[in-house]
Amino acid sequence: MSEQGFTTKIVHSDHLLELEYGAIHAPIHNSVPYGFADVQGLIDVFQGTKPGHAYARSSTPTIDALQHKIKQMDNGIATLVFSCGMSAIVTTFLTLLKNGDHLICSHYLFGNTRSMIGTLEGYGIEVTFVDSTDIEQVKAAQQPNTRMLFVETIANPATQISALDEIGDFCEAQGLVYVVDNTLTSSYLFDAVKVKASLIITSLSKYVAGHGNALGGSVTDTGLFDWQTYPNIFEAYRTGDSKMWGIGQIKKKGLRDMGACISSQTAHLISVGSETMELRMQRQCENAGILAEFLAQHPKVAKVYYPGLKDHPQHQTAKRLFKDFGAMLSFDLIAGEDCCELLNKLKLVISATHLGDNRTLALPVAPTIYHEMGLATRQEMGISEAMVRCSIGIENTADLIADFEQALA
Repeated sequence: MSEQGFTTKIVHSDHLLELEYGAIHAPIHNSVPYGFADVQGLIDVFQGTKPGHAYARSSTPTIDALQHKIKQMDNGIATLVFSCGMSAIVTTFLTLLKNGDHLICSHYLFGNTRSMIGTLEGYGIEVTFVDSTDIEQVKAAQQPNTRMLFVETIANPATQISALDEIGDFCEAQGLVYVVDNTLTSSYLFDAVKVKASLIITSLSKYVAGHGNALGGSVTDTGLFDWQTYPNIFEAYRTGDSKMWGIGQIKKKGLRDMGACISSQTAHLISVGSETMELRMQRQCENAGILAEFLAQHPKVAKVYYPGLKDHPQHQTAKRLFKDFGAMLSFDLIAGEDCCELLNKLKLVISATHLGDNRTLALPVAPTIYHEMGLATRQEMGISEAMVRCSIGIENTADLIADFEQALA
């Protein structure tokens, strides 16, 4: 059989695991401990010489089924899932970087990620922020102690798109761990393996789960980085297949030691939600594109930030790399118009913080999710004080346009 389509692989993922009783969904295993008839089995699982489950902080059969599904989506060799997207990011940094290392980061990062990186600096990890849309700035930031480079695919909220393929070539040539946050594109819109990402991080709470009812995050190892060359792998973990050393260290230090674990119930919700990701995202991207064009022509809108618009600075990059242009857009109103007043006039669109929901959500950026960053950092990230961010849902397009039309009247 030829290579299966994205949704076909997802909806049949559990069933092909040959679950007991012919189940087509992996069951929810709520047990925290797992018993063994022979204590040697417990020892083997603890030492990693045989597969199995000993304690739910590290794994359960339900979690394994979700990890298998995400691994397929990401075209990777191994995936770990966490309690949320932020825990996936934090554990990746804290388990693979140490005091004295240098991290190159995009200027254009989610506010909580930016805040967390400030915490890393307090631990002695040096950080340089760069305009990641410009490969020359990225190259110029490299130092002898540089270990890792981190970018998002589409930046939240001003939609800058990093020079993803050029950065991948650079990281490969320099032996750097290339970490790509694929949340706003998801594996449906963008295959990060094609730009030579070492690790793919995704907030599963967004487009993968889709329904605004489950928090989760994932880290996928693509198998492209040679962990034998990485000095921060603990000596005790340098055993077995070297391709698994990085993800193995994240699991032992991040899940076992730090406890950033997801529950089986939540893993099940995300797994079921993921089955309709392609269908949802097709509609969301279509709605976002139509709304972006509408807003761009409206006399009360000063600027629209959406990669699908031809005047977007990285429109051609997005067109080349992504299957579609995403379902998040932002816009600035003209001087004299109040963005909060506009949001209060919207009847269908919900004022809420989140992305990837089936419902269209909107918020004023500066006084909410980027308030702690301060004016100078917001300006550095291309965020205006009157910016409105919208996560576009699956509503009927005409209803969505009509809501914005009446609110802008």
